[in-house]
Amino acid sequence: MVVRERFNEDLKELQNKLLVIGKFSIDALGKSLEALETANVELALKIMEDDTDADLMEEDINDFAILLIAKQQPVAIDLRRIIVAIKIANDIERIADFATNIAKSAIRIGNEPLIKPIEHIKQMHEITANMLMLALEAFNEEDINKAKQVAEMDDEVDELYGQAIRDLLEINQKHPEHMSQVNNLSFVCRFLERAADHVTNIGEHVFYLVKGRRYDLNK
Repeated sequence: MVVRERFNEDLKELQNKLLVIGKFSIDALGKSLEALETANVELALKIMEDDTDADLMEEDINDFAILLIAKQQPVAIDLRRIIVAIKIANDIERIADFATNIAKSAIRIGNEPLIKPIEHIKQMHEITANMLMLALEAFNEEDINKAKQVAEMDDEVDELYGQAIRDLLEINQKHPEHMSQVNNLSFVCRFLERAADHVTNIGEHVFYLVKGRRYDLNK
């Protein structure tokens, strides 16, 4: 009983580590959008500098998970839970990378006035951040209904992405002199769309955890 209690405590610590890196990535995405909207180059540079923190957190989660497997030799659902945690950490770290990429685009645009309001981009960011919080809840609670909801929210991001790209292409046709900014804003849209895809991956990992088989939620 004592051994099992200790193992449960270790699993809880693993969940907490995922929450920490998840919050980090959500904050990084928010700051990257702020840097873009306010032309805050210093903030963008800080986001880029802090990106190594996400790498270190992912490494820590991987090391902790491997140590758990080595010490406890878990089977069935417990082993899946640890393996899924490793996969989720990787997806979250990639989201932090996308925040860094957005920061780089913000730097390239610099102080140049934005050619259009970035409402679609901000909506994409808000939904993606909410998706990540919900996906982590789905993992912690082993709730496949919340995992399904994450996939449905991804459809909203895809729709906003398509509209934002169409708007940018229209601007580029009318004002080719703004091609550089159009390209950078298009990249930002793509980074957010990819971030949402990685959150959907987390939803798929939850399905694997609960059901023991893989499901494609991007269909």
